Amino acid sequence: MSIDIIPPSRPRGLLRATSIMSGGTLLSRVLGFIRDMLFARFFGTAAGADAFVVAFRLPNMFRDLIGEGAANSSFIPVMMEYKEKRPAELKGFMDAVVAWGVVILTGITVAGIVLAPLVVRLIAPGFVHEPGKMMLTVTLTQIMFPYLIFIGLTAFFSAIQFTYGSFAMPALGPCLLNVVLIISTLASVFWMKQPLYGLAAGVLAGGALQLWFQWVPLKKHGVVFGRPASMNNDGARQVGRLILPRLFGSAVYQLNIFVDTICASLVSVVGPGGISAIYYAMRIEQLPMGVFGVALASAVLPRLSQEALSRDKAQFKTTLVFALKNIFFVMLPMTITLALLAEPLVRVIFQRGAFDAYSTAVTSSALICFGLGLMGYGGVKILVSAFHSMQDTRTPVMVALVSLAVNALLNVILMFPLKIAGIALASAVSSVVSITLLIRLLSARVGGLDGDFAVFFLKLLAAGVAQAAAVGGAWQVLSGIPELWRLCIVIPAGGLSYIAAAYLLRLEQARALNKLFQR
Repeated sequence: MSIDIIPPSRPRGLLRATSIMSGGTLLSRVLGFIRDMLFARFFGTAAGADAFVVAFRLPNMFRDLIGEGAANSSFIPVMMEYKEKRPAELKGFMDAVVAWGVVILTGITVAGIVLAPLVVRLIAPGFVHEPGKMMLTVTLTQIMFPYLIFIGLTAFFSAIQFTYGSFAMPALGPCLLNVVLIISTLASVFWMKQPLYGLAAGVLAGGALQLWFQWVPLKKHGVVFGRPASMNNDGARQVGRLILPRLFGSAVYQLNIFVDTICASLVSVVGPGGISAIYYAMRIEQLPMGVFGVALASAVLPRLSQEALSRDKAQFKTTLVFALKNIFFVMLPMTITLALLAEPLVRVIFQRGAFDAYSTAVTSSALICFGLGLMGYGGVKILVSAFHSMQDTRTPVMVALVSLAVNALLNVILMFPLKIAGIALASAVSSVVSITLLIRLLSARVGGLDGDFAVFFLKLLAAGVAQAAAVGGAWQVLSGIPELWRLCIVIPAGGLSYIAAAYLLRLEQARALNKLFQR
């Protein structure tokens, strides 16, 4: 049975939700780049930058474990079931889940503050030989850990809005954190002896502002929280059953990051500034992932949950194929752009002040390799959402374990000859392994994924070749003008070449764009 690439009604709503999420995420990423440009200007890839990156990574890790990832994968499918089948019990369910969230987030925050010295030693063993750097990292970690409470509750409040089909406020919320961090960076650098402490305080202020921004719109949907009648709620227990394997899966993902951090902290092997270089590279690589990959995965989860609940297998597969093809269509030109223009991109965005030519070299080498995994990263996001929509949080965990083993092994093998680039390449390869396994397992579950993927990928690659030729040719022709203007011309020219080639090859995504522009 063949399935239309762009089905008639439901995917239009999905595209609208994705567009809203993408727009908000794009604004947030632009503000994030301004924030990172300031951070790079004042801190570069020096010891203080490494300390802040590691310290901020800890509450961010638990945010994914308890907050955003858990909220979306375990909370949304159960809340959708309450909305559709047990509306009278919905308030009691939400009150119990939020109460449990406050208790758990507070407990982890207290433990994180107390155990910060031990945890920092575990995830950045290379800092042990630099006592000042170690102490700074521990102190920053303790200051920023309460951010977990704010961002964890923010994630739950955003998930509630997703189930009501409201995507604007969750999409715009992260902008507030970046605005606060931009202000706190400038204020701290000019007015504080140790500016990184001011930046850490800005993280807390931004988290509190995000929480308020997501709490206010809930009243529009009639959501008012109160003391739960009972913490022993059926729905809360169901969320708990779903969240445990999801927590384990997120822990595996975070272990991947920690493996990268541990390897990058080994200055004698990969050179100085490795942790900061990976951070800056990931910030650029995460722009397309955040604007398109995460946005589409967030938008598709409620839709897939509804279709899984109604046992509409045909529509479920249609939505899934639609989402996968769209993410691949978007990620391939991003991969080509990063592969060909990584160094000038890093130089234009970051190279000033403390961020020198060495910083550009190590960051761009990591960026090229991270970019090779973009299609894998994006596809995994969609496929994991599909499993979660069926309330299966175990299968992605098993795949994540395989990915962790591949990443760890390749890190050890590749970081010696390739330095920081080897660590990034290991992540890219492990993402390809993950998406391959997830597709096979999901196809077996739903009876195959129709959609002529072989033909689709051949056309996609042909369009990519056209883009690469346009980018390479235009870059050489424009060699006499400043790099900023070359990038501003060459990147759009490459994108237009890709879309034009895709249109001539009759790829439905390009034809849909053409119809959109004609309107």
